[in-house]
Amino acid sequence: MIPVNSPLIAKNAQKYITDCIKSGWISSAGSYIDKFEREFASFVGTKYAVTTTNGTSALHLAVATLGLGPGDEVIMPDLTIISCPLAVIYTGAKPVLVDVDKITGNIDPAKIEEKISKKTKAIMVVHLYGHPADMDPILSLAKKYDLKVIEDAAEAHGAEYKGKKVGGLGDIGCFSFYANKIVTTGEGGMVVTNNEDLYEKARLLKDLAHSKKRRFLHEEIGFNYRMTNLQAALGVAQLEEVQNYIEKKRGMANLYIDGLRNIAEIELPKEMPYAKSVYWMFPLLVSKECPINRNQFREKLKEFGIDTRDFFYPLHSQPVLCDLGLFKSEEYPITTDLSNRGFYIPSGLALTEREIEEVIRAIKKVVNK
Repeated sequence: MIPVNSPLIAKNAQKYITDCIKSGWISSAGSYIDKFEREFASFVGTKYAVTTTNGTSALHLAVATLGLGPGDEVIMPDLTIISCPLAVIYTGAKPVLVDVDKITGNIDPAKIEEKISKKTKAIMVVHLYGHPADMDPILSLAKKYDLKVIEDAAEAHGAEYKGKKVGGLGDIGCFSFYANKIVTTGEGGMVVTNNEDLYEKARLLKDLAHSKKRRFLHEEIGFNYRMTNLQAALGVAQLEEVQNYIEKKRGMANLYIDGLRNIAEIELPKEMPYAKSVYWMFPLLVSKECPINRNQFREKLKEFGIDTRDFFYPLHSQPVLCDLGLFKSEEYPITTDLSNRGFYIPSGLALTEREIEEVIRAIKKVVNK
């Protein structure tokens, strides 16, 4: 079975992790934490970065850092991982959904304004599967209505919007370093910002909000979202090779595009003129003319030893969110269509050209049958 994702571990990872172990700095303090934060901020193009335990905690920390809570609303796309609404719900605020662009799957800027109310405090943008959202109209709306912009760039390490890396375009950005991400620490996350006050607030909240007056004195609710020095050491090693990883991801995508073009039964991802996608995953849509549906297509590929994954399921249909009384009678047709027809094929950094060719052959066999 060719897995949908296998990580590629940087050559210096073992060296740096061994250094941590020998030094004894294996918990949430140590030189690699500071180094990883500094170098990741430089990579993204922001002034500040704060490590966290994972991408979900990064999102929650971002929402909490902005001071959002009960009575506040945060606008976000319907097609994304459940971490996004959960991060908002954890603070007592309410997620508000918007349908997505039919080409990129990202939030549709033209549909945001109608969802803005007096309770709206922020827009959460998701750069889905490594392709940047169209940020300029979103940032214009945020300025017009005095809203904060949170970027979920968990899947988009190094992706660019009009030549600028995503994550640092809004007020605060969030990244994940899960094992399937371009930069991995196994588990882990990062919050980035150019605002010093937000940076200091995030640093405070992620470490249990110890008072500046005295440690173990707490004046507000904080969280234990500390990354370990061991994880940061792995992150530093991965970051040293991130440009090679991005080039490899884009090269893999080009091989897929060349090998799968002009097949009527599937639709390939498109890169918009304003974007440089990092193709974190390579998504496909089963075309409406295809005689079998997405699930049947995936089952056929499995018979040929090809692992795949569904697209995210629409947030408005998630049982746990519906049970909370959210999104009653709401419909988002584009999200529903993309979710029903979308899946992604093996795209991990450890994937070889031979395996890519095998995936292409398997897809063609499914189509020919």
